[in-house]
Amino acid sequence: MTRLFNDPAAFADEALEGFVAAHRRWVRPAPGGVVRAAARVPGQVAVVIGGGSGHYPAFSGLVGQGLAHGAAVGNVFASPSARQVRQVARAAEAGGGVLLTFGNYAGDVLHFGQAAEQLRADGVNVRVLPVTDDVSSAAPEEAHKRRGVAGDLVVFKVAGAAAERGLPLDEVTRLAALANDRTRSFGVALGGCTLPGAGEPLFTVEPGRLALGLGIHGEPGMGERDVPSADETARLLVDTLLAELPAGVEAPAGQRAAVILNGLGAVKYEELFVVYRQVSRLLAAAGVEVVDPEVGELVTSFDMAGVSLTLCWLTDELEPLWTAPADAPAYRKGAVTAPVATGDEPSTAPVDTTDDTPLVADEDGRRAARRALAALAAVRATVDAHADELGRIDAVAGDGDHGIGMRRGSHAAHEAAADAVARGAGAATTLDLAAAAWADRAGGTSGALWGVILGSVGSALGDTGRPTPATVASGVTAASTGVMRLGKAEVGDKTMVDALVPFADTLTRAVAAGAPLADAWDAAATAAEAAAAGTAELLPRMGRARPHAEKSLGTPDAGAHSLALITRAIQQTLATKEVD
Repeated sequence: MTRLFNDPAAFADEALEGFVAAHRRWVRPAPGGVVRAAARVPGQVAVVIGGGSGHYPAFSGLVGQGLAHGAAVGNVFASPSARQVRQVARAAEAGGGVLLTFGNYAGDVLHFGQAAEQLRADGVNVRVLPVTDDVSSAAPEEAHKRRGVAGDLVVFKVAGAAAERGLPLDEVTRLAALANDRTRSFGVALGGCTLPGAGEPLFTVEPGRLALGLGIHGEPGMGERDVPSADETARLLVDTLLAELPAGVEAPAGQRAAVILNGLGAVKYEELFVVYRQVSRLLAAAGVEVVDPEVGELVTSFDMAGVSLTLCWLTDELEPLWTAPADAPAYRKGAVTAPVATGDEPSTAPVDTTDDTPLVADEDGRRAARRALAALAAVRATVDAHADELGRIDAVAGDGDHGIGMRRGSHAAHEAAADAVARGAGAATTLDLAAAAWADRAGGTSGALWGVILGSVGSALGDTGRPTPATVASGVTAASTGVMRLGKAEVGDKTMVDALVPFADTLTRAVAAGAPLADAWDAAATAAEAAAAGTAELLPRMGRARPHAEKSLGTPDAGAHSLALITRAIQQTLATKEVD
């Protein structure tokens, strides 16, 4: 378990700060992550990678010559925000365009996709490539739904080497996509990982049992079996991957492959070598020629006692890119020219979510802003009180980070709103700044969706005039629509939407019937609570819980549950007649 930490919510930020201090020869800080310390090469494609913390060396440790140009680093097991990705990309970009590549998880797809749209609007040429190598997370016919695990390294390495050659963006993207298409990974574990500050691991495995097909965010495996010997484990890994060959590979015999035997955090190097001893024998017996194998901790999951095997079936194009030199803090191969610091390091200060734009608000608008601030204070207190519970619910079939993410987001939103109110902002400006702060600080899917919720309600309220119950209801309806559009979820998918839609519908009906806002909100919160509880009987159809659908039966969705808690907390503030 993670034993050395301060505030668990600050763990990712403090870890990144220490990483930069220890590796200034390779990296320099950028808002939201790190970029190469070496001078940028004009016209070169910038390969920007990223994901949540907790996977070191991924992602910050893979920034350096021959590999990535920058990494956006999110909270523990949570994707970086779109703002973080955009800022890192702008710090790394050198005129040749940007390839954004990352593991295929809902939050990462959402935030990297948003960042790509924003960068394109700024005139930057951008391509996006999710990595999909985990064979256990979806069937071959749905390979586009697969997670990105240790195969990330292969794709990042090929992309970085192609960019180092000076190839154009379309060619770098094509080669990286080819590497992704020809890469397969499979993992097993003897025990789960424990997040900073948590009292127990995200999942456990009975003594003498081995979990199959686990995820790198602490997602439990797809099944279990008795613990085999090291040689039997090697055979399980090899046989699983040889059973699914990519298109164009008719048989393993005569093929050349990049091989990664990856420790997930608690399996020691000597153990990995014992397993690799048999992996190499089995591949040789199958006629596979191994090229530059990697054995070690490359994509981890805190202290997970597990191991994964990755095979990339090389082509004449891919092999020289896999074997090309690289020099990053956690990955070195061959010899490259020593990096030279540029001396123009970006600021390491936290992203400022306020601005100096003149505020336009009347007294009604400022009074509405104070009520919004009171509501956000109640949200923050409720999240703090239930953060551990939210993490436990999320860990049943997900990654257990929901409590930490909600705490970071609600705190940031409240602080941004407090600053806005102190400057005389109206409700729209206050909630818009709170929305940006929540999305940026929390990251992950829920961070983006709560940003949509706050922003939608704020837009409806405006900065002037006294908001009516109908105005509030229209804002909540817009929030519901926006969340479904951005998250692509529907009622029944076992997500936040299952509580948000009945909340919005009930509020709208009650307001239309003439109920005061506090009474209408009370009825809507009751509907949200019932709907959130009802998600316990649903099977997830989206997100990280989808591959573990049966495991989540009997447990409500964490996002729906947190939304219900928040709507009830806000109802208490609406019942108060005055807010100072």
